[in-house]
Amino acid sequence: MLTLVRDITAGMYIFTVFLLLLILSGSALANPRYSSIVIDADTGAVLHESSADASRYPASLTKMMTLYMLFEAMEQRKMTVDTRMPVSTHAARMPQTNIGLRAGDSISVREAIPALIVRSANDVAAVVAEALGKTETNFGRMMTDKARKLGMRSTTFRNASGLPNNEQKTTARDMVVLSTRLMKDFPKYYHYFSTQSFSYKGITYNSHNRMVRNTAGVDGLKTGFIRASGFNVATSARRGNRRVVAVVMGGNTAATRDQHMAQLIDRSFDHGRHATQVAKNNRNVSSNVAVAKANAPTPALKPYPEQQKVPEPIVEHYVFPPVASAQMVQPQKVALQTNGDWAVQVGSYHEPDRARAHAQAVARWIPGEIAVSEVEISNRRLYRARLVGLQEDQARSACQSLTRQGIGCLVVRS
Repeated sequence: MLTLVRDITAGMYIFTVFLLLLILSGSALANPRYSSIVIDADTGAVLHESSADASRYPASLTKMMTLYMLFEAMEQRKMTVDTRMPVSTHAARMPQTNIGLRAGDSISVREAIPALIVRSANDVAAVVAEALGKTETNFGRMMTDKARKLGMRSTTFRNASGLPNNEQKTTARDMVVLSTRLMKDFPKYYHYFSTQSFSYKGITYNSHNRMVRNTAGVDGLKTGFIRASGFNVATSARRGNRRVVAVVMGGNTAATRDQHMAQLIDRSFDHGRHATQVAKNNRNVSSNVAVAKANAPTPALKPYPEQQKVPEPIVEHYVFPPVASAQMVQPQKVALQTNGDWAVQVGSYHEPDRARAHAQAVARWIPGEIAVSEVEISNRRLYRARLVGLQEDQARSACQSLTRQGIGCLVVRS
């Protein structure tokens, strides 16, 4: 009788899971441009990601790379803050947003930096491009080359501003790499990203980045918008001894984008408080299922070369807002190779039946054997839901497909 009750409960839960997926697919249709990622700035651990590797338009987040190139030129003593850069006819013709530069004028590096950050001035971006690369087209190639060297494998730049160009693409993961490298490579210039206003030729310009003044701990970076991209933002925040770096792309409005970013930051700091204790307790994990081991999970993909292991969330499984694609695409099953020692973890639960039911639901898409393991973390008993017996490439591909549908997962060694 007990077994029958458990089967019924599991069946009801599976139905609930698929109902949720249908609801999420509706959200996907509402916002196919959304993607996001949050990392721990010190360890590189991914604290949250959703469609982080989906191709997106960077819009004015592009100017972070323009600034990276400018800061690098200053570090190499090719320029100083007093260097004046000439304004060409090409630069003067850049559309809004701009600061009204005229052909034949010049602007100093000292003036250009806040113009790019606060005003997001397209004319200034073109001036910097021509000063460093002779032409903006050539500078786009230089930016792309630099992106590859930084580990931004999915980014191509065609201009210095982020103005619409079908070939100018990036990902949330690449943008969080760039954000982190700006802080680590040029710490003495990072303070510029918290600038809230600046004046040029008698006109005062105020920042579009309201996160700095409205969200606890936020001290930089950059916003961006074109119609094709939606509202983007790259943000860094410090609370206590911890710093997180986050990117949200494809917001429907600036206000909802900022609200969602604030929620991700709050959530990430809350989860991160347990990371140290989790790392210690994972060594003492006990399992009720022979197929599961207690290795701490590793991230599905590395956001930059120094990335380390991901602390396991010790909460009930939740789904962040989707979505990457215009329609819900089920992961493709691949031929299962036996004796694989990788797994996809799809949640941690307080009840074993819920863990198993969710694993059974996801098993329709992911090849592998269902495994539910019991662990004790911070004096709390949890049950991990996993699909085990996979090869590494199978596990990573499956988790990426689930993530694109808004279903949280981790790739781990089983």
